Amino acid sequence: MEIAQDSVVSIHYTLTNDQGETLDSSAGSDPLSYLQGHGNLIPGLEKELLGKKAGDKLKVKIAPADAYGEFDKSLIQQVPLRSFKGVGKVQVGMQFQVPSAAGPRIVTVTKVVGDMVTVDGNHALAGQTLNFDVEVTEVREATAEELEHGHVHGPGGHHHH
Repeated sequence: MEIAQDSVVSIHYTLTNDQGETLDSSAGSDPLSYLQGHGNLIPGLEKELLGKKAGDKLKVKIAPADAYGEFDKSLIQQVPLRSFKGVGKVQVGMQFQVPSAAGPRIVTVTKVVGDMVTVDGNHALAGQTLNFDVEVTEVREATAEELEHGHVHGPGGHHHH
């Protein structure tokens, strides 16, 4: 069966940056399962996997525009420390969910100087070209429930709690 819209696909993958550093990998764990065409993966990778089948291996290079977007300087903001009421000590690396025009966004604290905090709303991989080494391990049709929920259930997929 070929990967098509609404297929449930299981893949093993290793993600590296252009410097050859491994950023993420499914090696040593269950394959990642996702629902094709539902935004579960970055667009560039979904596009490359269309038409592939179990056993296929591919190496793909994905530009920032088809991954996590270009780095956007306007997403870096300085916020007064008093905005973080009830947080305790605000430290570099902390992440917060904030409302934005495009829906909730995760921001990361990058600097704390005096009573000003610098936060960055870019995805950690924004502006980076991503290199995927992928092996398709399984392709199946999605169940009605998976289609309704927009994600995979069961091993390697989403679990409802």
